[in-house]
Amino acid sequence: MKFLQRAALAAAMLCAAVAPKGAEAEAIVARVSVETQTMHVYLDGQLRYEWPVSTARAGKYTPRGEWQPQWLSRWHRSSLYNNAPMYFAIFYDGDYAIHATDAVSRLGRPASAGCVRLHEDNAALLFAMVQEQGMENMRVVVVD
Repeated sequence: MKFLQRAALAAAMLCAAVAPKGAEAEAIVARVSVETQTMHVYLDGQLRYEWPVSTARAGKYTPRGEWQPQWLSRWHRSSLYNNAPMYFAIFYDGDYAIHATDAVSRLGRPASAGCVRLHEDNAALLFAMVQEQGMENMRVVVVD
């Protein structure tokens, strides 16, 4: 009997060692496409939301890559851009964040200084999801 238990444990450890990257996926993935100016939000691997965003306008840049959030700020104001409101901010790469905008007519096209802008309702929903699940359980992905 002990042999079977050890064999089962060894098999489980071997399977865990060769599991593909991403097998321990984050609960929340926010995938931003700069090309289509959209964000797809996945919860536990299932697409839950598709929202228009604004990324960097001409002359500015939105970094591409993958990050975990570094910090959250519910009522943030920019120290770089004239105290501009950045409500429901999810900072993921230094000064870059996903945050609400009041320039909703510009969503769906490049308009920001580099951050990812969302409608305030969507930013509030995403912010609440991250608060509930924890920053360590979110991944931000920005692609061309």
